[in-house]
Amino acid sequence: MLAAAILAAGESKRMGQPKALVPFQGSTFVEHLIAATRHPRVGITRVVLGAGAEGIRANLKIDPSSIVVNADWPTGQLSSLHAAIRSLPAGGTQGILVCPVDHPLLSAHLVAALIAAFDSGGKLIALPKYHGRRGHPVLFAAELYEELLAAPAEVGARHVVWNHARAVREVETEEEGVILNLNDPETVRKAIGR
Repeated sequence: MLAAAILAAGESKRMGQPKALVPFQGSTFVEHLIAATRHPRVGITRVVLGAGAEGIRANLKIDPSSIVVNADWPTGQLSSLHAAIRSLPAGGTQGILVCPVDHPLLSAHLVAALIAAFDSGGKLIALPKYHGRRGHPVLFAAELYEELLAAPAEVGARHVVWNHARAVREVETEEEGVILNLNDPETVRKAIGR
């Protein structure tokens, strides 16, 4: 069984509203990511909130038990990944699919391709690659949880990817959304209009 972690704890200053609640295809960024990561291998979903957590929680149409509140959100995104990992049942997952909320242009097809690549064996990390550029989401094997928890905050999960360069399976994709960081209304407008 795999877990999916949607990291949505930031303050969203440039967006002007919580990124978790930005409207997208009849739902929100978070609800779209939950739908895209729905897969037979994904048995646990965690939505990590931080800034404005109560207001966001009240406006999301999701299972309340999937929400984790990260009190350390001001220290950065890595703390949200830590909160997600710590919320998982001991020994209950084989890996975690990490989905930053500001990379919402993700399809279920891509998620399935990442999981298939991960399940084909031999690699600890699976990630998408668009025209030579690596993107999100990233799937980490459970063997890397302790290393993720110990990663330096200023580098984040990239530190673990760099440490295991030979254990990364890249999945080529034509989905440009894997490299698009939607942090402000103008970027969202342009990306969704493509």
